[in-house]
Amino acid sequence: MRLWSDSFRDGGRIPAACAFAAIDPASRVRLSDNRNPHLAWDDVPNGTESLLLLVIDGDAPLSADDANRADRTLAPGIPRGDFFHWILTDIPPSVRMIAEGAPSSGVTPGGKPATPLDAHAVDGAGHPLRQGVNDYTGWYAADPAMAGDYYGYDGPCPPWNDLRVHHYIFRLYALDEPRLALQGRFSGPDALAALHGHILDEAQIIGSYTLNPALAPATP
Repeated sequence: MRLWSDSFRDGGRIPAACAFAAIDPASRVRLSDNRNPHLAWDDVPNGTESLLLLVIDGDAPLSADDANRADRTLAPGIPRGDFFHWILTDIPPSVRMIAEGAPSSGVTPGGKPATPLDAHAVDGAGHPLRQGVNDYTGWYAADPAMAGDYYGYDGPCPPWNDLRVHHYIFRLYALDEPRLALQGRFSGPDALAALHGHILDEAQIIGSYTLNPALAPATP
């Protein structure tokens, strides 16, 4: 299976238009267009009943205590973990492309609702594509102005004082199940657990992003 994007090249920098935040010379960062990038795929294996898409930042600091503080920096070697930016399930195998900005455009305080990819994107049984809650749900849990359940795609927003460029994995799975065994509200780890034993093939591309102006010029 093959996956690619017209919004960025594999190994290259994700454009600011596809990020949650962008560098701003006056205020360090500003909210950005937050458009999901274009994604397309082919060579889907025979027997595929559905596809699942995950977007994961594998460079997220495990502790947010020092994030975005002018008196601190986040060293490259501090403990890191996964931060889920998008969980999209039950994609019919007939679908081969997601347009840039189709399900996500703009930042929604409190999070976007759990809606399908678009009005006509349904699987063979008539069920709409489901989107899980991304990890901005936990990130903003203590912020009264932003707290809520963040469904769907919300793009990169790494700490601006991080000395490590973040890398975002866009991974597509071909599955032998038309609808994963996920009920109600679900997260990235829930989707990973449900995938077990159902993967026929997978493909991925990786994009990089930083809000640290000292690192941005060197980002491919």
